[in-house]
Amino acid sequence: MYYIYHIFGKKIGVTRNLNKRVTIAQGYQPGEYEVLESSDDIDYISARELELQSIYGYKIDRKLYKQLFNQMKLNTTEQTTTFPCPTNKLKGMLMDNIGMKFFLGGYEMELSPAVVRWLVENANTSMYNPNRCYVYNKALLEWYSNGESPQKPEPEVEQTYNVYDLIRRWAQDRGIYDKGDVKTQYVKLLEETGELAKSILKNDDEEFVDAIGDCVVVLTNLAKLKGYEIEDCINSAYETISKRQGKMVNGTFVKNKKSDWPHQSVSRTL
Repeated sequence: MYYIYHIFGKKIGVTRNLNKRVTIAQGYQPGEYEVLESSDDIDYISARELELQSIYGYKIDRKLYKQLFNQMKLNTTEQTTTFPCPTNKLKGMLMDNIGMKFFLGGYEMELSPAVVRWLVENANTSMYNPNRCYVYNKALLEWYSNGESPQKPEPEVEQTYNVYDLIRRWAQDRGIYDKGDVKTQYVKLLEETGELAKSILKNDDEEFVDAIGDCVVVLTNLAKLKGYEIEDCINSAYETISKRQGKMVNGTFVKNKKSDWPHQSVSRTL
């Protein structure tokens, strides 16, 4: 059965599982949304969703609900399951397909927040195509069959979203990703760093904390608009700085020049 749900003042969408899609994935409790219609006809429900979005004055989806499932075509072999996207975009694609069912090794699996979390944590970039990623079937099946299936209680599932997820949800609800662009967000970042500089000059701790937070919010949205997650950018930066050697000079960490490194024959990456 397909349900057209209405989150008051926010959106109209379609799902096959209200609890997983609306309550667990989006954080809305019963009473904060209503079911407008239900049907087992995906063609009807897909067309009706767009009609109701127009009637209620919400942003109309670019694709029919039934077409969303064509966005993620899995390539399953004996050893691996491959996804048609890089690892930094996998979570978003999977969350767009919450509720989708697929078969692997005799098991019917359903994309729940728990399954999505496991796939994202265990995905590897394809050595043949950086725009594809994969997981090992054996590991997934062992995890799934050992009681980690989404049919079983998941007490931790309420903690699915971290602060960056919440920022992205906030930005999505306000149209920043639909109507914003990289250039305007960069200008916004300069504005926020200006506020940060002002707070430092004024020695205003409250404004300092707010400005740091605002900078992180803008950076999160800037990364998203460019097709990345800020977590991946941070991890990439840490991988680089963790290997640096240097010393403090006038209150600033200055990395060593290559000529200062020992064992010149060893290649190092900055």
